[in-house]
This record gives sequence, structure tokens and C-alpha cells, in this order.
Amino acid sequence: MAAAGAADQGDVTLNFTLKELSLSGRTGESTPGGSSSVELRNKKLVCVEYPAMVTSVERMLETLGGEQTVTKTFSDPSRRLEMRFRPRDPFCHSMCGNRLPSSNLLLRVRRRVRKKDPKDAQIQMDVMGIIGTTYKFQGMVDFQCLAVDSQNGKNVSLYDKIILHKAENQAFFSQDVPYFLPPAIFSRVDSPVDYFYRPDSVQKLVSSLPLPVSKNFIGLNRARRPHNAIFVSFTDPAVPSECLEAARVNWGRVCLKEHDLESEEKVKKMFESRPIWSRNALKANLDLHPDKLKLLLPVYAYYMVTGPWRSLWVRLGYDPRTTTESKKYQMLDFRIRVSSKYGYTPPNIPVKAKRSTLSYSLPTTLNKTAPPAASLMDIPAPEGPGTSRDPPPVSFQLKDSAYIFRDGLLPPHRQMFYQLCDLDVDSIREAISQNDGEERECDERDGWCVVGTTDKLRDIISTMIKKVVREKKPEKQDRLPKRRRRGHVKYTMKDLKGEDEEEDDEEEEEEEGDNKEDEEENEDDEFQPSEGSENEMETEILDYM
Repeated sequence: MAAAGAADQGDVTLNFTLKELSLSGRTGESTPGGSSSVELRNKKLVCVEYPAMVTSVERMLETLGGEQTVTKTFSDPSRRLEMRFRPRDPFCHSMCGNRLPSSNLLLRVRRRVRKKDPKDAQIQMDVMGIIGTTYKFQGMVDFQCLAVDSQNGKNVSLYDKIILHKAENQAFFSQDVPYFLPPAIFSRVDSPVDYFYRPDSVQKLVSSLPLPVSKNFIGLNRARRPHNAIFVSFTDPAVPSECLEAARVNWGRVCLKEHDLESEEKVKKMFESRPIWSRNALKANLDLHPDKLKLLLPVYAYYMVTGPWRSLWVRLGYDPRTTTESKKYQMLDFRIRVSSKYGYTPPNIPVKAKRSTLSYSLPTTLNKTAPPAASLMDIPAPEGPGTSRDPPPVSFQLKDSAYIFRDGLLPPHRQMFYQLCDLDVDSIREAISQNDGEERECDERDGWCVVGTTDKLRDIISTMIKKVVREKKPEKQDRLPKRRRRGHVKYTMKDLKGEDEEEDDEEEEEEEGDNKEDEEENEDDEFQPSEGSENEMETEILDYM
């Protein structure tokens, strides 16, 4: 990596006479002032035009996050290179450098001077490599914010009061601190724009259009997607019996292949045999492109937004609130509980997160100048013997674990939407059917089941998952004893050898009382969605709005 500094502060006069310019790798003899050939090394380099005077390479790399961060940024063409003038200040607003393609050369120039005659100098030049990528900091560097407070006309630092350097007691969090809350992001763009207080032409054009009568209208700059799905709430008096005409038109527009006709016939038979389906259950029984499935579902079903059948697709004309047979099709929103009481804490949750907030990038860190990545679908297959012009078949079908729960298996995501009929466990079936034939009223939370059944089912599934996790853990790790020292937990090698078993038994009794308060505090957070949860209901509503 080559770093380019700013210009020198003053003009420098070189008091010497250029006698000869020698080039490494030259062939033949050359005369001063003439041309010569040089060896071009095929070495790829990255240039960072650093917007400051570089006096220390280590401190310069520290402002860029270190070599590892620079390498990680370079591996992603869509990321911008972040630089912080105060890398140890968590409130420092970063400056982002754009990634631009370049075709430059990195030259190393050496000047040799004779001791006897300082005016006699010889300059040698080497071509070190080719610079194919350059990071340029072209944005504004303002929006800097310091954690200070003005007291009696003087600025007092607040870093020692608001930044945690070690584990603090309750008194640290009870102290009075002046108000300081910088925004997470100051501006969506870091390049200056001259708008001269003129109204946005696009906003003016949209605002001049008549507002739609539909209550599903979101905003002026957001056109509704023409999927024409019908949404029904639990409190609505009736359910639709026919789809919208526009839904049939949209599906007829994309239903062009024989495979599409077969999928339509299969969806029709599926809703005839089972009136309520989840989206994952449909995907596991169909091999249809998701975009086409969005247009096909509104032709045969409507979408429940609230109630015990929320986030499910119901056959047109079928009202699950009027028949007790729909009890087995109710939805159970299950989320893996994160607590020491269940055998795992946030760092070692047995189910991997589908999405993570740690990889979230602010709009200012996305490189708008980077070209889009090439798609394999755009590259034609080679023609010739032993090759086929048809691309390999692509399957859009999900596995059964996406909607069915069985004993001994972990769910694929931390949040799952199961239908009661897809819970393949005997104890769960008994809890669901405990009031068969005695259903009187459909509750908005528990449906046709006994009140509190959903909580009971969550407890059963959580216990089963806890059992699976313990069976997969090593025996030594499962019986790892703990020692409390002033509120801290330590693990010792002597405990692993079994030398302190009696002492461990006494400490375990003390820990049971100490952990009760921690478990009560964690119970409030057990049913919160995890960072990697897949909220199907919100996702599907956004697809059709």
C-alpha cells in the first residue's frame, strides 16, 4: 500500500546539477536526456491518498483501522475506506474515501550525491508496480463532535465519565452526567450540494398526483407494489371470497411456461386439501421462483395480519374464526430463549443468526462509484463438445425443517413461525387437543385452544431444544464448575481434574440463590426477537405494499 501525503509547506530549491538519469533494468547504453526502456513489474498495488501530512506510518494506519481493516475493506468493492482522526475516540465522526479504479505506476526515485562535489548528483528510478485501485477522500471532514461540557466558561472533558474502561459498580451509573448524545449519523451524504432552496422536482411531481383512496398508501415517494393481495385482520367482520381482478391479470402476465401452469394447479390442490398455509410450507412443497409465488398466492388466498392465524395464507372464502377445525392450523411464534437458565448465553447460541447487526453499514460507508459485480447469469456458457447450452437447473424449494419441528432437531433460525399441525411432537399434540369438542370462543391470542396454550407450547419446545444442546456439548464443558470471587466467575484447571468437588457442591448451592435475580431479569428479554430473526409477517407485508 502506498500513501500519498499533502504538498510541502514551502518551496524547496534543489542546488545541484542533473548529470545523468539512470534507469534500472535498462538495456544498452544511453545518453543523458535520452530515452531508455525499464522493466515493468506485474505487482498489483493499492494507493491511499491520505488527506494529511504523514509523519508516522503506524499512526497513519491506526487512523485507518489497521492493516486488517484496510484489507477487509479492500476485499469488498462496495465499501468505502473509513478514516478517523481520533481513532481512540468512539464519538469521532469518520471520513470516508471513495474506491476508484486507476492505472498509475509507483516509482521509487533515488538520488546519489558525490561527497566531493555536492552539485554532482545521479538519480535512479525503479518501477515498483501497478496501482489498479486508489482511495480518494473527496468528502467533507466536518461534523466532528467532542465529549465536552462548558462549565464556568471552560470546556471540561466527559470521556472519563461516559466511557467504560472496566467493570463499574452501581454508583458509577447513578452519577449525574451532563447531557451528551451525538447522533449516529449526521448526514446521508458527505459531499456538498447546492440546492439554492429549490423544491425537489420529483417530490413536486408526485405531490401533484391525486392521493389514492386505499388505506394502504404509505408515502408520497412510495408507489404501491401491484401484487394485489388482500389483507384481513382478526376483527374484520367478513373474509373475501374472490380475489381481485388485477391479481389474475398479473399472474396471467407471468404465467408463460408449462412449469408455471403445473405450479398453479398444485397450489390450487394444496389449498383444497389444507385451507391455511405458511409461506415457508408452500416454498417447501413448491419449486417456484419467489417472485412468481408472490403473484400466484393472491389468486387463491388472502393474508391474515392479526390473530392466531397471522402471517398465514388462508383460502379465499374460508373463515377460520367460525370453525374449530382450523385450530390445528394456528400459528405459533417461537423464539429461542437466550438465558443461562436455558443452557446458553448470547455468545454461544446454538442456532446461527441469519442476519447480524454487526455487519450493518451506514449509507455513508457504501461506495456509490464502484461498478456492480458481474453476475454468473450474464456469462454465456461455452459451446463445444462435452458442454451444454442449457444452464444447470436452479431449485427454489426449501427443506422440511423450514416449517416442521421434530424432536431431536434444532430449528434453522432463532425465530420460527410454526403451524400447530406441523409440530411433530406427541406432548405438543396432547396440549393442543386437551379441549377438543369443548371449544366455545375463538381467542385473539390462543385461538380455539385453551388460554395459555401458546406459552405452554413454547416451554415444551424450549425444554426440548435445551436437551438437544446439552447432548451435543462435551461432557467436561457441561460440568464445568464455577467459582465466584467478588462477583466474578472463574474457571480453574484444578476443577477440571476433580480435586475440588466438595467445594464446588457448596458453591453451586450459593450460586442457585445468586442466579435467581439474574434469571428474573433475563425473563423479560426472553421473548424479544434475536438479532438474526426472520420476521415473515413484516417481510411479506412489505412485499405487497
